Amino acid sequence: MACAKVPLDELHVTEPFGAQGQERTLPALHPDRKEERCFLSYKPPPEDGTPALTEEFLEHAQFISEDLDWLLALPHDKFWCQVVFDESLQRCLDSYLRHAPRGLDPTGLSSSPAVADMQRNIHRSVFMVFLRMATHKESKEHFITPEVFAEIIYNNYLFDIPKILDVCVLFGKGNSQLLHKMMENIFTQQPSYYGDLNETIPSISQVFDTILQMCGIQSEDTGTGQPLKLNANKHHTTMTMPEEELADLVLYMCDTCTTIHSFLDIFPEACTTFKEHNFLNRLPSFYEMAVPDLEKAVKKRNLDKSFQEDMWRRISHSRKKMVEIAHLLLQHTCLQPILEGTESMASCVDDLLQNFTAFLQEKRFLADYDEQFSIADDISLLQQAFPHLDDTRTSYLLQGVESAWECVGKQRSFPSSTNHSAGAKSLTGRDLAASQKEGAGVLGDREELRGAEAMTDVPRKGDNGAVCTVSAGELESLLTHIRDLLPNLGEGFILACLEEYGYNSELVINNVLEDKLSASIDKLDRAMARPAKKELPSVLSTRSNMFDDDEFDVFNRERLDMSRIWKGRRERESVRATLEDKQHIEEQRARYQAYQTVVDEIPIENDPFRDRDDAFGTYDYDDEYDDTYDVNQIGANDLDEEDELLNRRAFTIPQVLRRGKQSREDVADEEEEDENETVKKDQFVQDPAVLRERAEARRAAMQSRKGYRPPPASHVEGGPRGRGQAQDTVLDRRRKEANKSRGANHNRRTMADRKRNKGMIPS
Repeated sequence: MACAKVPLDELHVTEPFGAQGQERTLPALHPDRKEERCFLSYKPPPEDGTPALTEEFLEHAQFISEDLDWLLALPHDKFWCQVVFDESLQRCLDSYLRHAPRGLDPTGLSSSPAVADMQRNIHRSVFMVFLRMATHKESKEHFITPEVFAEIIYNNYLFDIPKILDVCVLFGKGNSQLLHKMMENIFTQQPSYYGDLNETIPSISQVFDTILQMCGIQSEDTGTGQPLKLNANKHHTTMTMPEEELADLVLYMCDTCTTIHSFLDIFPEACTTFKEHNFLNRLPSFYEMAVPDLEKAVKKRNLDKSFQEDMWRRISHSRKKMVEIAHLLLQHTCLQPILEGTESMASCVDDLLQNFTAFLQEKRFLADYDEQFSIADDISLLQQAFPHLDDTRTSYLLQGVESAWECVGKQRSFPSSTNHSAGAKSLTGRDLAASQKEGAGVLGDREELRGAEAMTDVPRKGDNGAVCTVSAGELESLLTHIRDLLPNLGEGFILACLEEYGYNSELVINNVLEDKLSASIDKLDRAMARPAKKELPSVLSTRSNMFDDDEFDVFNRERLDMSRIWKGRRERESVRATLEDKQHIEEQRARYQAYQTVVDEIPIENDPFRDRDDAFGTYDYDDEYDDTYDVNQIGANDLDEEDELLNRRAFTIPQVLRRGKQSREDVADEEEEDENETVKKDQFVQDPAVLRERAEARRAAMQSRKGYRPPPASHVEGGPRGRGQAQDTVLDRRRKEANKSRGANHNRRTMADRKRNKGMIPS
């Protein structure tokens, strides 16, 4: 018998055992106390609704419903014994979470009321089982110690992150408060689930990468660090893949987005964990790449009409859920702390602005987000909570939102963000929350832009109270019309009257003449001038460029170094000019002059007691100097060297015995040799340029004696391109083109014939 107010994990029960009626005492949670009952796995209702399949489903579901009702009727200790130790029960619950129809799934429930009732009963029973499994204290007498409860649900896999996500998406509609308490109790009693969730989020991000890969899109945020495979680009794109794969892809994306949104909506405490994994930046990037590609495929491909409508509905649903996921993450990690006035409010404000700035790159996502949740309202809320907010930064964000709307090519169905922010200073946090709930509808079709006229339209109220617009041209026409009749009124006063009376000129003139103006208008000065328009800053003052303030910035500098600016190709400095440039020698001259040791004059003082060598006071007497060989004249008695004695003049042929031309050439060569011999040999290395000039002069003299005429100078190289060529260059190039076959390898046949004619090659 159970004792009162004892936790189930410490409770022991005595029950009969065996055929002889003996009693034994067992712990309340023991496998022997489990009832032998087989729970069937769940199968979804038939989609076609045929009678045979419907009857089979009803019979199968009836067994499941009866088993679950029997389980819920068990007492506290028996229920937990069955839950912990009955594997068939866990298979039954897992099968329902896996195969139960979701919100957008086609089912046969509408065809048969009996099927719908049976599905409703099973749905309620499964939810009650999970709710009871997540409760560790049913009453004061029936409870489990929180620590033991945490170990039971975690070690026996009664709950894990995939089960929790499926429970939220299946039972979240209409049961959000109960599910929130259920999730809060699970994560509070067993914090290890936060670690499991922390490890699950990268897998969710990998789902997005898989979808992009199946679409044939290369993600920039995969971060795998692995090289791309050779067959990585062989996947089908959304325009070429089979219809079954396209349907699976859309269903995969829709189910993932719906599940994440349901979990975050029911358990907002998990938003911080998602944000830590940079999920808020990963989601818009996926939205921007995948959604347009899938929408294009569904629109352009020749699909069945019903199938196309189903795919479009699921894509639209996924878009809405992704936008709401981003809003949930921002609301619970940034906006909520700001409304509560926590100590980290300043960091939350900065974090929110950084996230909005990151959204600016994803134009389509930003426009859809702003359509559901006005960013201008959020910025207005920040200005109220944080008065020192940077106006430049907020203006930049609002302009980025306007640019996103223009890039998408749609027009707002509500006022612009500038008017929104200007008139929203009295908005409170409660009003903001209400407006966001009202704006959380399904993304609808927006009107197309009407060109430049849409930027100058002024809102007005018509006779029926509907809001319409007046273009700038119509406004000027109304002003001119009223001033022609009432020239004493100022344009500012007329504008105020037009705004007050819905831009109806006849009503304004009538009320002015009959003095029936409203109190707010009657207080104004009738000669009030028109407010001056704020001139937009120039493009040069607002532009931002990486070359700002450099040496060639003509917009910010008055003077530029024109020597560094030229038109066309710059003329290169010749090699000779580079070699003749001795500037570096002049720069080093002053450095080496400091090491100069040459002294032209030595000052000698008239001191008889001071040696001459000690003129500078540097001589020190050396007592150990050896003067043995000072009197010897070294080299005075040396004989001439052997080479000098044997050195004679070279033998030459007498001029009488020489022949004509040879004699003259030999004489000239001998004269040159004599001249060279007379030159005193100097071992110092001479200037190579001088040597080259002398060799060239000798070569020219020898060629002139032999009657050789050097070819004329060639100007084939010419000057730089694009500046024209001289006439000599054109003629030389033409001559070279005409005569180039005389040399090189262009006359092989001619030379071969010449050799054959001379008998050098056997024919």
